[in-house]
Formats: sequence, C-alpha cells, structure tokens
Amino acid sequence: MLSKDEIASYHKNGYLMVEDAVSPSQLDELRRLTAQFIEASRDVRESNAVYDLDKGHGPDTPRLTRIKIPHKQHPYFWEVLRNSRMTEVLASLLGPDTAIITSKLNTKAPGGGAAVEWHQDWAFYPHTNDDLLAFGLMLEDVDAANGPLMVIPETHRGPILDHSMNGVFAGAINPDDPLFERDKIVTLTGKAGSMTVHHARILHGSAPNVSDRPRYILFYEIAKADAWPILGAASYIHELGQRRFWEDLQERIITGKACLTPRLETVPVRMPLPPAPDNSSIFKTQESAGAKSAFR
Repeated sequence: MLSKDEIASYHKNGYLMVEDAVSPSQLDELRRLTAQFIEASRDVRESNAVYDLDKGHGPDTPRLTRIKIPHKQHPYFWEVLRNSRMTEVLASLLGPDTAIITSKLNTKAPGGGAAVEWHQDWAFYPHTNDDLLAFGLMLEDVDAANGPLMVIPETHRGPILDHSMNGVFAGAINPDDPLFERDKIVTLTGKAGSMTVHHARILHGSAPNVSDRPRYILFYEIAKADAWPILGAASYIHELGQRRFWEDLQERIITGKACLTPRLETVPVRMPLPPAPDNSSIFKTQESAGAKSAFR
C-alpha cells in the first residue's frame, strides 16, 4: 500500500513514481511477451487491431508506436494488473471498486520513435467525475534520452486546455497556449519495474526516442467504478448497445464490483468533437488533425 505522504503527494501534484510495481518474475514475463509481439509484427504491413506501426517499419526493422489493448491480446497483461503491487496502489488511490478504460503498450523504437504531443487524457474521455488515472509500467530502464513521460505538476486541478486544431479535435494542446508552462515540466525516469501514476487531467507528453535503445512502457488507464463515461467521447462502448455494454462492464472490473449510481461532480468538460480525420489512435489523431509539435 502507499503511505499517507505518497497519497497526499499524488493528490497535490497529480503524479507519483512507484518503484518495484511488479515482481522480477512478472517483469520478465511481460518482457518476454512484448518481445513475442514485436517479433510477430515483422510480417505486418499496415496498422491493424493489434499494432500501430511507426514510420520505417518493415520485416528487417520492426518499428511500432504501440501494441493496442494488450490486456485483450494476452491474458497475462490483465492478470498482472489484478495481482501485483499495482493492485495495491490502485486501492490506495481509487478505493476498492475500479474498472479499466483501456490499455496500451507504447513501444518507442530507437533513433526517433514517435513523440506523444502534450495533452490531457481527460480531453479524450470525460466522465461524470475525475477519479481517473493512468499507470505507466516501465518494462526497461527509462532515461531522459529515450522519450520518458513528462508532466506539469498540479495541472490536474486546472482547466482543460483547448485540444483542437484546424476545426477538429487534435488530441494535443497548442504549445503556444499561455497556460502551457514549460518551465514547470518534470521528467519521469526510472528503472525497469518502476511505474508512473498520473491523474487523467494532468498535462503530459513525451519526446521522440533519440537513444539507441527501445522504450517500452505499459499503460493502463483506469477509473473509479462510480465514474461513468460521457456520451460523445471516442470509445467503442457507445456502439455496444445496452446489453453488450453491461457484459463489457463486467469484463472491465479490475477490483470490487460495478457501480450503478454514477457520482456526478462539477468537473470541466470539453467534448472531443468534431473527430479528427483519423482517430484510430492518439498518434493518428494528432497527425491527421495537424497538431502543432512542442518538440521541434
């Protein structure tokens, strides 16, 4: 479990670093599975339901931006979330009843793996309250050169910035926004097995990987069970219908049980509409909408 000081720090700053979030054997298995997925991507020619391909991808040089929804691609990614120190951290910050929103294994290739422009997760999927967070489990050592997560502390208690460009939702803020305070950026590095935690409303991004090593971070995006999604966000759940939605909700419960009484709070909401020409991933959203880069 987290200490009172760690919990207080998370609520004040909007982020936290946790060491040894999984056991050495769990880390080894996650690495093994990741290597298998990357190896299998050599024969993939275009992005699909499993892979987002980066520029330069090919059979001799597999380059991915992401393995999509890994907890649905292999059960171990789900098992480790429910049975590790991550589970304890989740209980400390969100309580006994939690549900997954999505997961992704971001795999920045060496020598220029794609940046993630500055954004707030909340802009993509507003809910009835903001008890939402993301875990970022480092599968390899992450340093300043290979595209670590960066955050701006305390922005989770501020406004939701404009994420639009060219008349559509771009999934990124304009780096010229006066509320984007570069001088307050904190870079989150750590050893393999360490985990970042960040609130869904905190401003964050990550630069290209300019090192000669890959950067593998497994992200889980999670909500307290009484936080219900608002119609209009880019989510598959709105296409399910009532019966399938209920079945899907049961499958997404990490700890505890589903909540049928959503908690309504006064939270800032700006709907992610109109959608970008290609909103199949954050990378495609930012690129197709013409998001302005903060890393050039």
